[in-house]
Amino acid sequence: MRSIWNGAISFGLVSIPIKLVNATENHSISFRQIHKEDGGRIRYRKVCELDGEEVTAPEIGKAYEDAGGVMIPITDEDLAALPLPTAKTIEIVAFVPASEIDPLQMDTAYYLSASGVPAAKPYTLLREALKRGEKVAIAKFALRGRERLGMLRVVDDVIVMHGLLWPDEIRAPEGVAPETDVTVRDAELDLADALMDTLGSVDLDSLHDDYREAVEVLIAAKSEGEPAPRRAPADDGGGKVIDLMAALENSVRAAQKSRGEDGGSAEAEVTHLTDRERGPAKKAAAKKTPAKKTASAKRTAGKTAAKSTGKTAAAKKNTTSKKAPTTRAKRASA
Repeated sequence: MRSIWNGAISFGLVSIPIKLVNATENHSISFRQIHKEDGGRIRYRKVCELDGEEVTAPEIGKAYEDAGGVMIPITDEDLAALPLPTAKTIEIVAFVPASEIDPLQMDTAYYLSASGVPAAKPYTLLREALKRGEKVAIAKFALRGRERLGMLRVVDDVIVMHGLLWPDEIRAPEGVAPETDVTVRDAELDLADALMDTLGSVDLDSLHDDYREAVEVLIAAKSEGEPAPRRAPADDGGGKVIDLMAALENSVRAAQKSRGEDGGSAEAEVTHLTDRERGPAKKAAAKKTPAKKTASAKRTAGKTAAKSTGKTAAAKKNTTSKKAPTTRAKRASA
């Protein structure tokens, strides 16, 4: 993999030469803009607004536009000469538990590769220290013209750095949550719990981009002159769903059916309010489907049936013995 940045990790007085490599890649299908009338490609040209001439990339520089509209030219040399210790260094500033990092801050991920044989020992030292301490390192680094925040963590035997947004770049969620007062009933929460339990966990490696695959099929069909595949009209269920309980129950049944489970009754998986109050251990036991008897229950049922059969046989025996003298009396009189 090609490195995009060369520098070092500053770990106290320890310096670790490293290379920065992109850890992710984009598999999205890209489209070109065309003229609908004739299919001609639409291209963008970079034109100077003063002389109207098209300019090439080497002729283009950068500038900062101030409040009055004045352009202040800034060169790459100006930026390279900035007195930033992070210009070529990933400077570790703290070690914290991973739980302290808000996922909202997570950005692009990079692999940090040890640059050369001498870097192997300090690289391994930092990696093992992060593992044993069960912490992540917070660092500052400069990339693509600005200083950034990063988080270093260990994945397998590699140190990975996630770019982090600065705290002031996270917008407050004002006006996002529902403003109306809503009451959620315990029965609805019970069904939501049942749905989450039914869906369970998933192997993330098994997930794939259905949209991209559908676009690939569409492109293949149109390139062969075949009609584009069309999606069947979705069943809207006859209108807007207003019964939340019914929707949850149907969701549980659908999830059970998709996993090959018995979807006969959503109620069998529901943890009721009384079970909520009993605690996690009893709650887990209560979630088992009543229709499936445990071995203990079967043994108890067997004993009960045996006792019942024994009592019935004894009762019949007593009845027979009581009737016997009457029969002998009848024969004697005859």
